[in-house]
Amino acid sequence: MVEELAGRLSSRFTPLRGIRAEVAEGRLGGPGADSPRIVLAKSRTFMNDTGGSVSRLLAYYKLDLDRMVVVHDELDIDPGQLRVKRGGGDNGHNGLRSIRASLGGAGDFYRVRVGVGRPPGRQDPADFLLSNFPAGARELVALEVDRAADAVESLVSVGLERTQNLFNS
Repeated sequence: MVEELAGRLSSRFTPLRGIRAEVAEGRLGGPGADSPRIVLAKSRTFMNDTGGSVSRLLAYYKLDLDRMVVVHDELDIDPGQLRVKRGGGDNGHNGLRSIRASLGGAGDFYRVRVGVGRPPGRQDPADFLLSNFPAGARELVALEVDRAADAVESLVSVGLERTQNLFNS
């Protein structure tokens, strides 16, 4: 999803020393536009250790939590659905748990929760989440990546309430 947004911003990811992340920067309306500056980040750690990169990025860019959007998979939402919200717990998500721990337990940031559904049968959720999407689902995944990118742009442009009205179904 961040690759999609970087493409929309005509930006490329570059490593940021000491942070264990790659970043891309740009403006929603393109270079020189009078629109919000966006910093996209991809952690270069395992998901369970993402929090360190996130806290260092916030410090590096001098950003408050109310300026951060985390996009993540969500087992409790069906595939093809997404939800946008602010705040909340980690709901067993190890990446969110790491981020909250690195921020002293704070969870008051925006989230775009992309539904992946529950694993079939008794499959371990970690194995399910780390497996490749079936060939038949790849088209749906591409659509959801676009929708998640649209939701992030909407959050930045028009705020939480209007974004929730557009995307939460």
